[in-house]
Amino acid sequence: MIRVFLADDHAVVRDGLRVLLESQAEIQVVGVAGDGNTAIRECLKMKPDVILMDIAMPSINGIEATAQILAHNPHARVIILSMHDSREHILRALRAGARGYLLKESAGDEVIQAVRSVAEGNLYLSQQITERIVEDYLNLQEQVEKQDPLEKLSERERQVLRLVAEGKSSAEIAKMLFLSVKTVETYRSRIMEKLEIADLPGLVKFAIQHGVISLDD
Repeated sequence: MIRVFLADDHAVVRDGLRVLLESQAEIQVVGVAGDGNTAIRECLKMKPDVILMDIAMPSINGIEATAQILAHNPHARVIILSMHDSREHILRALRAGARGYLLKESAGDEVIQAVRSVAEGNLYLSQQITERIVEDYLNLQEQVEKQDPLEKLSERERQVLRLVAEGKSSAEIAKMLFLSVKTVETYRSRIMEKLEIADLPGLVKFAIQHGVISLDD
């Protein structure tokens, strides 16, 4: 039996995936979550075989959640669900440790195939993602990492960047991350200095361009 956990902030998507997966005798959906924090907590507790993780969720996005789950449970197998087929989104997901990447528009029955494949220890990429993307990842990973400006930021700085770009105030961010307002403002200043960005609109633009947030989600 393949035990699957579903993490997506849209109940309709979760319900649809659950019906699709549980139509297979060897697949059981053992839990669901609508935000990143809940997904991390429940997956570490339940230890499912495969995790289907939406890339864009409240509190913590799917890529960050994947990295945190794998930091505590390296045997977890995560498949990222996304609307985006850009090289940057795919590379960030794979670097975080995801074993699969599925485009939502082509999910359908392909989800079953992906779950089975990843459960067997294979890497699974959506059929719409070309072989060129795979070759780029294998051959140019080191170069991409050096060029990715997000590599300059710590995990906490990336969290603050995302929340700032989403329009959260320093006070709101401080409450969400259990920090002082002064500490949040220090993080924000440090982020802008590292990225060489002078104002908030520039920070938001950077976050969109580099897949930290999305206008579509």
